[in-house]
Amino acid sequence: MLIMAHRTISASRFKAECLALLDQVAASGEELTVTKRGEPVARVVPVEEAPSLLGSVTFLVDDDELIEPLEESWNALR
Repeated sequence: MLIMAHRTISASRFKAECLALLDQVAASGEELTVTKRGEPVARVVPVEEAPSLLGSVTFLVDDDELIEPLEESWNALR
């Protein structure tokens, strides 16, 4: 289990330093809670990389079978 460090910062300080703080969160993985009048109002957390979808698709038909003509006739104007 991963335990992240946690910091608290006032909204006024966050406003003044937000770009640097965002860079720090991204680099360190440290969670940041922003407060107004001592009450938490927002949490800044690093983005987790999405899992790869490579190899996750199962093909049930091949390309040739997918585009072969159907044996039934149909009327598109019905």
